[in-house]
Formats: sequence, C-alpha cells, structure tokens
Amino acid sequence: NIAHRQPRLASLGLPVTRSNIYQYNNMSTIREITSLSNWEHHVTSLPPSTLLVVSFHAPWAAPCAQMATVLSTLASEYPVTEPPSTSWVSINAEDLSDISETYNVTAVPFLVLIRNGQVLETVSGSSAVKVRNAIEAHAAKAGAPVLNGAATATDGHDGEVATEEDPEKKKEELFKRLGDLVKAAPVMLFMKGTPSEPKCGFSRQLVAILRENAVKYGFFNILADDEVRQGLKEFADWPTYPQLWVDGELVGGLDIVKEELSNDADFFKAYSIKSNGETAAAS
Repeated sequence: NIAHRQPRLASLGLPVTRSNIYQYNNMSTIREITSLSNWEHHVTSLPPSTLLVVSFHAPWAAPCAQMATVLSTLASEYPVTEPPSTSWVSINAEDLSDISETYNVTAVPFLVLIRNGQVLETVSGSSAVKVRNAIEAHAAKAGAPVLNGAATATDGHDGEVATEEDPEKKKEELFKRLGDLVKAAPVMLFMKGTPSEPKCGFSRQLVAILRENAVKYGFFNILADDEVRQGLKEFADWPTYPQLWVDGELVGGLDIVKEELSNDADFFKAYSIKSNGETAAAS
C-alpha cells in the first residue's frame, strides 16, 4: 500500500517518507515500541481518554504476521484526532519481556486494550473477529453512532454471539485456533507455567532438555487459558502436559521426548540454534 501511494505523493511535491505517507492518509497507524523508555514515554504522553491498543508479537510466530495485517487494517479505520482517541503500538514480547510480564503475556499474538493506565480487555490468539469486536467495544469508530457511551453492535458482534451459542461451531473454531497454535513455531511446548517459572516438575525437565540442546522454541502456558488446556487434550488425543510439538506434529510428553533422544542423540539437531551457526540463547 505504501509503495502504491508513493508516486502520488511525489507528484504533490512531497518527499516520499513514511512520515509523509501517514500524514497524507491522516488515519491511525501502528508504532513499534523498541525500548522500555520508549514505552514509558509513549504511555505517559497519552491523555486519560485515549484508548491504547497494544499488540504483543514474536518474530517466530507465524500468526503474528497475520495479526499485524489485521491490526494495520483496523487502525486505518480510525482517524488521527487531537487529542488522540486511539493509539496503536506493537511490542516484541521477547525483546521487551518486562512489559510482557506486566500484562501476563504467555502466548502471542496477544492484544491488550488500555485506557488511563487500566487494562480494559485482553485477547489471546489470532481471531480477527474477536480482536475487532474488542476494539470496537472500547472505541467509537469514526462515523459510528454511540449509545450510552458504547458503539452500537455490528453484524460482526451478532455473528460472534451466534457462534458462541453453537457448541459445534465453537469447537470448530477452537480446533482451528489450536491448529494454528501448534504450528506457531517449528518447536512448540505446551506447558504449565513459563520457561522462567515452570509450575510442574515435568515442564521444568522438558524446558531443561530443550535448553541443553540449544533448541529455539515457542511456548504456551496452558494454565493461563483453560479453553486451550482442555481443548488441546482432545485435539491431540493426549491427556497430559507438557506436550511437545514439532512442525505441527505431536511428539509427546517428557517420557516420549527422553525416549526419542535416547534412540537418536541428534533428534533436535535440525532445530538447534548452534547447528544453524547462530549464537545460542535460552528461549
């Protein structure tokens, strides 16, 4: 889209820069937060009435790229106002872990809606419908009628309600979400707690194995999302945790992983940071 608009900007005698493109559009865009001080300055500069839309992402999680497109499209529907009615930012959950921990980010993509320092709502996962509904519930879109301080319901809201009332449809959507989650990274660990704070011995041991083998992996804290915790048992036909998935396929729990390594010491070689010539770092 930016490239498409460049010739027109040039014909108006404006230098073709990202800043000018945004000014020309006069619609909201997403700003990448790159440091803790950058975040603190941005938050403190917002008036109390501004809805702050915060998107947490990670470079290894494929659904985050999809969510970035969704949020960019949504942001473009909200005009830049003075004072700002909305502010849109994106944060790398791994690079800025202090911020992630503040908002209990246990999986990505993860959306946090904040106003005047208070968390209004969070959305975990890549459902565009849920993200849109959450944002519209807390921000009156330009031109949308407002009743009792809230935007009127749209067809998207109605469809979401209908979906939640249909158990089969809800299960279908959950399984689609789980299908995306298990492929979020080449190696995905579904565990109790987080790698820095495992909540069970089996999860702790499996994290240790992955670190010993310098495996770059994604993780999901199943204690933070009961829907995923219960649904993945049926989806995987595997009743316990932790669960390790590789390339979208279930390997199994701690015992299975140990067995695989005993049979093949190079089981994780293809996923090792060291084998790819990169600097090893704990996930």
